[in-house]
Amino acid sequence: MRRLANEVICFFAVAMFLLIGGGLALALNVPFNTGYYIDLWREFYAAVVGDWANSGPFFIKYVPLLKPLFLLVVVAVPGVFFLHYVIIGPKKFSHEGEQIHYYGVFARIIHWAAALFFTLLVFTGLIIVFADYLGGGAFVRFCRYVHLISAFGFGITVVPMFLMWVKDMLPAPYDIDWFLILGGYLSKKKRPIPAGKYNAGQKMWFWLSTLGGGLMLLTGFYLYLFNTSVTNLRYFTLFHMVLGLAIVALFFTHVYMSLFAIKGAIWSMIYGHKSADEVSILHSKYYEKIKQGSK
Repeated sequence: MRRLANEVICFFAVAMFLLIGGGLALALNVPFNTGYYIDLWREFYAAVVGDWANSGPFFIKYVPLLKPLFLLVVVAVPGVFFLHYVIIGPKKFSHEGEQIHYYGVFARIIHWAAALFFTLLVFTGLIIVFADYLGGGAFVRFCRYVHLISAFGFGITVVPMFLMWVKDMLPAPYDIDWFLILGGYLSKKKRPIPAGKYNAGQKMWFWLSTLGGGLMLLTGFYLYLFNTSVTNLRYFTLFHMVLGLAIVALFFTHVYMSLFAIKGAIWSMIYGHKSADEVSILHSKYYEKIKQGSK
């Protein structure tokens, strides 16, 4: 049981490693040998992580310091986006003319269901984190129940969501270029951005929300049942809170990008289409692929 915490963290890391490795292998026409990638991962894990789990108490004493970090994320991230909106402003595109199909009906239903449960998880999770400052009581207990129910709901929706989009979310060389210019969001000018159907920021959010969300579900399951050793519960608490920090930060980012940074972007997840004007700028690589395919 002493190594259980390590194995939990590695499970999702291995899954991502295998998916990305498998995608690259297919892209390069290299035979995919699962055993080879698992052995390679084990060597990497041993070299980088080592036996850090035995130093658990050293990490655990820093858990209380995570609460101020949550407060910083909750205040600073929306604050930065507010300044971005005021200084640079949203990107505006024509939503008339040619429309490009992006999301099917099933994809939109799954996305909105997952979004509902995920939003409830984020906000009830924050209430649980700051429960002592809120005075506890019936409201916090209610939020704990909502958090648990939402976790089951998200667990159901995350699987089809992952399977639908995993292929499109594999990394591409131009994703590095996207990060180098931060997706063009620091400029008021509209220039073609190096991105496929989904940009590097969306891909990062996908992997964190699905694999990271899966790890949150697993650690949360043990935290709810207390069905493991005290040492492991401490590790799970640490992992749950650290991942929670990253998820909350990118959750606010995703909401800002969907509702404010790009005017009308939210409608694509309602009606299933994006305008050619928007796609040609924000997803130029994908737009080029569409045009080449139509010739």
